[in-house]
Amino acid sequence: MASFYGSLSAEVYDFDKYIGKSYGDVEYYSERLRGTTGKILEPAVGNGRILLPLLEKGLYVEGFDLSTNMLDLCRQHLTERKLQAALFLLDMAEFELNERYGAVIVPTGSFLLVHNRSESISALQCFYRHLNKGGRLMIDIFLPENFNPGFISKRTFENERNETITLEETLVEVDYIHQVTWSHHKYEKWNNNKLVDTELEVFPLRWYGVEEFALVLKEIGFREIVVSADYNYGSYPDNDTRMITFEAVKY
Repeated sequence: MASFYGSLSAEVYDFDKYIGKSYGDVEYYSERLRGTTGKILEPAVGNGRILLPLLEKGLYVEGFDLSTNMLDLCRQHLTERKLQAALFLLDMAEFELNERYGAVIVPTGSFLLVHNRSESISALQCFYRHLNKGGRLMIDIFLPENFNPGFISKRTFENERNETITLEETLVEVDYIHQVTWSHHKYEKWNNNKLVDTELEVFPLRWYGVEEFALVLKEIGFREIVVSADYNYGSYPDNDTRMITFEAVKY
């Protein structure tokens, strides 16, 4: 799995997806994980936007990420809130921890960053292996909204130092056979009308069909698979669904 989120992209992520922000996922995961026996593992933990609220609710959560910048942000937020959690620098496509968990969670579509199919299967097998018997996998995916190569979107952010960061996202390729979109991200930081930093990022995202993903989970060994739309448990997705959550149990 490629490493994403350099210093500028991590800064933008932390600004845009700050601790305390929810898309309905914080409440959903908090409720579904209530009463979980054993530790919870969050691969692709990012800046800790999900992990910290779970810790504050008394759950025992550990996390890992492939981006050192994201892990630094997560540690910073933990320190600021006087919380503790074990964090690791690991690749979700291939990892081994000397621990088994009551739940593994991958919210907000982070799993789709594993764009190579064989690596994504390997990641799911790793999740399965690290669960206790009866442990649950909770994982979000979403479908692409745009299949038009050349489409460009731009956003602007201003940090607390009055610096401006611009993000230009260009969809450059749609691979229908391998179900991957490829985008190029360009970050620029400006201070007093001077360009002080820039960062380029190749950003692939995989997609799965709903029934396809359920079958993949079943083939790995998961059972009791429940599919939910937009954080409404058990509500099957439709054409307007933005986020799709799978919950499955290790037998």
